[in-house]
This record gives sequence, structure tokens and C-alpha cells, in this order.
Amino acid sequence: MQPLIGISCGTFHDRAWCPPSFGHRQTYVDAVLKAGGAPLLIPPVQDEHVLRTLYDQLDGLLLAGGGDLSPALYGAEPHEKLGLLDPLRDGAEMPLARWALAEGKPVLGICRGIQVLNVARGGTLYQDIPSELTTDLQHDISYAREDWTHMAHELRLAPDSQLAYLLGTEQLAINSLHHQAVRTIGAGLRPVGWAPDGVVEALEGTGEAFVVGVQCHPEALQAHADPRWQAVFAAFVARCRATRQVPALAA
Repeated sequence: MQPLIGISCGTFHDRAWCPPSFGHRQTYVDAVLKAGGAPLLIPPVQDEHVLRTLYDQLDGLLLAGGGDLSPALYGAEPHEKLGLLDPLRDGAEMPLARWALAEGKPVLGICRGIQVLNVARGGTLYQDIPSELTTDLQHDISYAREDWTHMAHELRLAPDSQLAYLLGTEQLAINSLHHQAVRTIGAGLRPVGWAPDGVVEALEGTGEAFVVGVQCHPEALQAHADPRWQAVFAAFVARCRATRQVPALAA
């Protein structure tokens, strides 16, 4: 059977008079399917028992992109440039991430997802790069150009990183659609990728479990813009398959 990959959903308010929608962009589903996984969208339910029931069915967790994390999660006051928050999503993703990290379930974090991973392990974030860092690099340029495949800048990878091995390179061009970033690194994580201005843009776990976070959006690149990213999704799904919990046969 294909490993079941949970994709955390965001909350979308498309019309003021309509109830909100839970979901995510098709490119995440496409990337998981192409890698041989079975994607399952996880709504941001707040009942922890229900959330745990959903989590227990998963072979792996994909923490997808989205809006800003509440700074209260890492003990900070809101910055004036803080973007839109999604309290329901925060309330679901933090337990999901903490369970997966504690139990060795494979995790892939993308954009907001790398930030969730970091905060789940006690790390902090820059709430707004232009306001809090001195840099000439526009980290949301792909968003500003309304082009998910626009290659905004280079990503430098540590030579001994899993990402460098999977991508077959220590430097490559990436898209960039964020204004927040990893600040202090959470326990059990190590920085393995940097933008030209030194902003951390990739993390990996220090243990044996598959824990990878990237600040870019490889799900939007892997189809045509840069198929090398397919190897990262394939490795993630393969690890999910290898570590899945197989139900014991009845005696």
C-alpha cells in the first residue's frame, strides 16, 4: 500500500458572508502523488483526541506553507509587520509537529512548515525580515512577481547535508515567497541551507528520523522548473513507507 502522507490544511476566508474553507494548494498533492504517496488533507481540528486519531493513521507529515505563526508560540510580542495569523492552524499543527518529532515519524516542512518545525522544538523566528535584518535581498520576490517558479536567489547547502546529497548539488536557485524566517535554532535541529544574506533557509534533524525543512517552495518547482526536487519528495515518501506501522495479524 502507498504510505499515507498527512498535509496540514490552512484556513481560507474567500467571502465575508461564507464559512471559512479548509484546504491547500494542488501542488502539494501533486508532489506527494508523483513521489508514490497517498496524500490526506488534515483539517485544523482543535479536539486533540480527534487530531490524534488522524495523526495515528499517518505514515508521514507534510507541514505546508501558509501565513505567519503566532509569536506567542515562541514567547515574543507581535511585531508591527506581522502578517495574517491562523489560530486554528497553529492549534493543530503544533501538536502534530511535536508528536511526529518526538516519535520519529518522517516530517517534511515547507515555508511556514520549516518555521513550525523550528518553533515546535523551542526555536524562534524573525517576524519580518526587512524590519529586523539588514539585507538587500527581497525574500518575497516570487510572491511579488506572482510567479511561484521565479528563481529569486541561490540556496547554499552544507556539503554533508541530506539535501545536498538528494539534490546532487551544494548550490541551486530557488523561489522565495516569505517574509519570516528561522531565528534561533530549535533543539535537535541543525541549519544546513542559507540564502546569500545568511538567512537560514533549510534545517535537518540531528537524529536518525527523516526531518527536513526548507524555506522555499519545492512543490511548485519539482514538476518542471527544477525536477531535482522530486528526489526530496521521493526520499520523504520512501522513508514513510519504510517506517510505517504495519498492523499485527490476528492470531
